[in-house]
Amino acid sequence: MRATVQTPETTSPAVAAPRACGWHYEVRSHNIDEFAAAQREWSLRYEQLSAGRFAGELEHVQLPGLRLVHERTSCAVRQRGGLGTGHVGIAMPLGLGGHAAFNGQPIAGESIMIGRSEALDLCLPAGARMVGIVVERGLLDSLWRELYRKPLSPWIERQLVVRARPTLAAALQSMHLNTMREVAATPALLHDERAILQLRDSVLVEWIEALPTQVLTDDLGSGEARKRVVDRACEAMLASPDAPLSILEVCRRIGASPRKLEYCFRSVLGIAPARYLRAARLNVLRRELLRQPGAAVQDVAARCGFWHMGELAAAYRRQFGELPSETARRRR
Repeated sequence: MRATVQTPETTSPAVAAPRACGWHYEVRSHNIDEFAAAQREWSLRYEQLSAGRFAGELEHVQLPGLRLVHERTSCAVRQRGGLGTGHVGIAMPLGLGGHAAFNGQPIAGESIMIGRSEALDLCLPAGARMVGIVVERGLLDSLWRELYRKPLSPWIERQLVVRARPTLAAALQSMHLNTMREVAATPALLHDERAILQLRDSVLVEWIEALPTQVLTDDLGSGEARKRVVDRACEAMLASPDAPLSILEVCRRIGASPRKLEYCFRSVLGIAPARYLRAARLNVLRRELLRQPGAAVQDVAARCGFWHMGELAAAYRRQFGELPSETARRRR
């Protein structure tokens, strides 16, 4: 993993109110777990869903109460977790070339994802990028009241996919990326209190203004229901790695028909249940190989429910672009 970072200046303990400042951070990694862990103050877990060697690039700019994000992954991924408590996330995908979903809701071009930061579940296709912000809820509420003379809309508390206001999506993307480039090129901005607060407010206003004036939540329940089915199935699938269940056994445990399970998985994750199960188990094996330097590959594979080493080697190489033994050697 390669990372560059500019951190805020140390504040003297004698100063009652610290200066507003921020930091700029870039990460490039071929290790999906390192990539997830590098996202400061957040708790995220990534799963690689498509085949190929993983490569991730992310850039974060932290301003007072607001973080700007730009992220790209080479493979299709599912990311779950939290972005801290008391925050709201607003994001937009770029360059979608396949299935994308946010908390069970499909994502199309010029879509905006918005919701509480505590429960993220996002699927993006290979090669997709994402720009977004994570804002302290109090800051968002304050600015919302200034703009609209009313409290935050209730739908902010849900996990939603909405359509950006007409003609504003491209301008918002350009503004967001230009702001991040400006900060990267002029690090002194991060220690200029007046400049950094003006920059923060202008970015936040642009994101708020891109949201639609009216949001309907009538169809939200069906997406949430499909996601609950997928979550229960995933939990059952991975409960005993050394004794993996068949799809029919999963269906019996969660009380869903194979047809319903297939529909829910393709709607939420974009892949069939059997394919997801195989990818998820391979992800578990890869983590265990990296976590246990010196352990025999065959022993680790057996604990993850893989008994036929020839079939495993072929499937693992298709998924990650290398053999299990190569993963183990690199960790050592």
